[in-house]
Amino acid sequence: MFSKVLSATTVALLASTLASAQTFTACDPTKKDCPADPAVGGTVSIDFTKGENDFFTVADGTKLSYDPSLGAVFSISNENEAPTISSTKYIFFGKVDVTVRASVGQGVVTSFVLQSDDLDEIDWEWLGGDEYNVQTNYFSKGDTTTYDRGGISPVGSPQDTFHTYTIDWTAERLNWIIDGTVVRTLTYADAKGGATYPQTPMQIKLGTWVAGKKDAPKGTVEWAGGYTNFADAPFLGYYKSVVITDYSNGVEGAKEYSYGDRSGTYESIKISTTGGDVSGGKSSSSSSAVKPTSTSASAKASSTKHSSTFSTVTSSAVSSSGTASADATDSTASATETAASTSGSSTTAAETSSTPSTTAAPANAGVKSGVNVALLGAALFAFFAL
Repeated sequence: MFSKVLSATTVALLASTLASAQTFTACDPTKKDCPADPAVGGTVSIDFTKGENDFFTVADGTKLSYDPSLGAVFSISNENEAPTISSTKYIFFGKVDVTVRASVGQGVVTSFVLQSDDLDEIDWEWLGGDEYNVQTNYFSKGDTTTYDRGGISPVGSPQDTFHTYTIDWTAERLNWIIDGTVVRTLTYADAKGGATYPQTPMQIKLGTWVAGKKDAPKGTVEWAGGYTNFADAPFLGYYKSVVITDYSNGVEGAKEYSYGDRSGTYESIKISTTGGDVSGGKSSSSSSAVKPTSTSASAKASSTKHSSTFSTVTSSAVSSSGTASADATDSTASATETAASTSGSSTTAAETSSTPSTTAAPANAGVKSGVNVALLGAALFAFFAL
């Protein structure tokens, strides 16, 4: 069971140490002109129990295997391994469902990230030593000057049981969902009036990595639950399936997305369609307004419900010693995402949190303090710098 609590000094040290860690972007559209991003433009359903799928590209050094019952197997045998796959296409608002069983192992992290070219991001993260919770986070334009955006939600046995984790993302609100139950909501207005709201086209990244490395910063190791014991290796994470629905900001037949200016706002995104039209986009008031064309086997739609039980969202900021850098090729950020079918959830008036009823651990099962969530973003940045 994971139960570490970090000192304020450790948090500040880690934040300042990792503020300069860079997440790579091939081209930052807020800095210079960049190639357009290919759009999903509909719904894609991927079943990893059937083997490899070319919708995702495999990072250098990544070796995956496939199990007919468990799906894609992400294996770590030493601290330098970080198996990762990234989608070849982007969504511009949408819903992504990922059915995953997180890896066990103290210091081992399983991740599900949405990330844009200008380093907006949405995250799900599981710690191998935490049997009761999952962590959520979001970032805008690679800004890591504070770490006050993280959240923690109870979930039952994430290393032993498959759960479906969803990100349902529109221009107005962002929902994190576990097994059909909304556990956290962020509205555009609550993200500093939209200034820190993720809002540009994103790709999906899935992977596992080692935060408990022997040469990792002390704060990272403490956040992850301690050093990883590789006598217990291999550490295995299982991704069974992914369903991706691109809302395309309400535009049908999206082919690609490009940035109309350097602002990095959703209003600036241009949408080119299969019919040859170019649209500036329009507000996606609800996911139900979008009618994407399915490009593979359709996923079964399930209703989304809000739970009345609580989930922790951090409220205290931790400032780094310096400002995050962001040039044309590198900026600080990480990513995570989950979502699927076109059925949406109602927008709430403020950021809220709740937890699933049948899958969540009991309220006394060791929900970690908000300070550990602050380290989630910082530690994830270090992973994507690999």
